[in-house]
Amino acid sequence: NTKEEPEHFRTPYSFSGGLTGGGKFLTKEGYPAVAPPWGHLTAIDLNTGKEVWKQTIGDYPEMKAKGIHTGSENFGGSVVTAGGIVFIAATRDEKFRAFNKKTGELLWEANLPAAGIATPAVYQVNGKQFVVIACGGGGKQRTKSGDKYVAFALPTTKK
Repeated sequence: NTKEEPEHFRTPYSFSGGLTGGGKFLTKEGYPAVAPPWGHLTAIDLNTGKEVWKQTIGDYPEMKAKGIHTGSENFGGSVVTAGGIVFIAATRDEKFRAFNKKTGELLWEANLPAAGIATPAVYQVNGKQFVVIACGGGGKQRTKSGDKYVAFALPTTKK
């Protein structure tokens, strides 16, 4: 149909993905067309099924600059260390974060060369513990692409 839609049918929103599914309902600026927050990390007590804590994670930098903490969709999982630290990247803002497993408190975050749309891995070498994340970006988050792995050494605790 080459006719333009009548004015009363126009909307400031769009739907990406067409009929194949997996689309997104977006504003004309490309943001999710629902009220923020747009991404959470939630801890659930598996014994009770109850939510223990929920943190908004991720940001759109241009919104954060205006003081709005939106969160962002997250693609990628988290890992939890035996010491109770939850590591997750997964957001479009190219950050890698660590949270307290029991409280949800943000303990640390670092900038990545591209979004870490992946699940981190934790490993140990000669008694030293590390966490590594693939920084591929692109894809579903529509961010710049990358081709790096970044590893961080965890501090050792004194016994």
